[in-house]
This record gives sequence, structure tokens and C-alpha cells, in this order.
Amino acid sequence: MKAVRRTEVEKLQAKLRTELRRAGDPEIAAGAQAYMKSEMPYYGIMAPVQRRIFKEHFADISFPTAEAWRDAVLFIWRNAKFREERYFAISFCAYKNARSFQTPDALPIYEEMIVTGAWWDLVDGLHHTVGGLLKGFPKDIGKAMRAWSRSDNMWKRRMSIICQLSFKKDTDLRLLYDCIEPSLDSHEFFLRKAIGWALRQYAWTDPDEIRRYVAQNEHRLSPLSKREALKNL
Repeated sequence: MKAVRRTEVEKLQAKLRTELRRAGDPEIAAGAQAYMKSEMPYYGIMAPVQRRIFKEHFADISFPTAEAWRDAVLFIWRNAKFREERYFAISFCAYKNARSFQTPDALPIYEEMIVTGAWWDLVDGLHHTVGGLLKGFPKDIGKAMRAWSRSDNMWKRRMSIICQLSFKKDTDLRLLYDCIEPSLDSHEFFLRKAIGWALRQYAWTDPDEIRRYVAQNEHRLSPLSKREALKNL
């Protein structure tokens, strides 16, 4: 990161911390940290207030290049001291002035955030962003998701399964099933939950297809995955 960029981002981070600290509530912070089982502390800010603060900080932010934006996102992420700062970095990935930067070159940023975040709130918070990349670049990102589905990293596997949650009729079923397949026999709760969640979402679009898939994979799907998949049918 060039010095001028770093200075600007450090100022942004300092201003953000001041606002978050001012809005924080120690009681909420303690409860959130316990609920999330997080080693990183919280300021203690409810989601609507977080969104307002983040929106205010995005208002005047612009970057001349994708590289500058990527550097800024990772600087905020890597230097976060409180979890809400990481939530800001996640929101930073999707802010409107960064739309033109959403290319396959951005995927390594999200990969780092997923691997180092390594918990459901942080990983799931990126599914819309990774999903947006998949919509824009289905061939390149689809190939990456298939590779992630076989990763030794559970959270990359989870992302490959949930990245199409909002796609509805545009869901690439072959990709979804390809990404589920390597984790069908997994005993990991977060993978079993992800499988059920992804299937349940698509069931709103094509319930018969999900019934068929569950029946076909009856002996491999975990009870949790089956229950979640058929929850609204």
C-alpha cells in the first residue's frame, strides 16, 4: 500500500473507530461477544445503527483504482480491533462506488477474509459479494467455487455452497450440486447447515426438484440437511 493511500485509510479507520466507540453499548457488546463466541471484542452496536454509520462513511469515499480499493479493504480488515470494524470491511466490499472493481481479481480478497474470519457471521456476510462475482463472471468464479468446495478449509467450502442463496430461478443447479457433493458425508455442523440452507432457498423456486434431490441422496444427507432442505415444503 502506497504511503498516501495508507494515510487516507488510516484517517478513515480512526474516524470510524471514533463513531463506533461513541455509539457502543458495553452491555450489548458483552452479550454479542458471548453469543458469537468471539475472541475479538465488540463495541456493542445494533445492526441498524451500524448500517447508518457505515453509510455515512461511504458517502465521501472514492478510489482511483481497484488496487487502491482492495488495499483499503484489507487494511481495515487486517487491522480491526473490534468485530464491528470487520463488519465495516465486509460492507466496504459491496458499497456502490466499488461496483466496477468487482472482477475475478477481487476474489483473493474475499478468500483471505473468509479464511481469516473463520466464523459464520463473517463468512456469511460475504455471500452476496461472492455471489455477485459469480453472476458477473460465471465461468471463472464457478471454476473457483468448485475448487473451494474441495478445499481443506471448511469456510471456503461453506461459501461455495451458499454463494447462490439469492439467485432463485437463476441458480446454476449443476454448480450447486457440484459444490454440495464433496461435503455430503461431512460431519461438520456448518457444512450440514449450509447444504440444508442452500437447498431450502432453491425449494422456493422449484420444490419438486428439491424433493427429488433429497430423495435421491436420502442416505448421504444428514438429518440436519434434510430437515432444513424440506423445512418449508
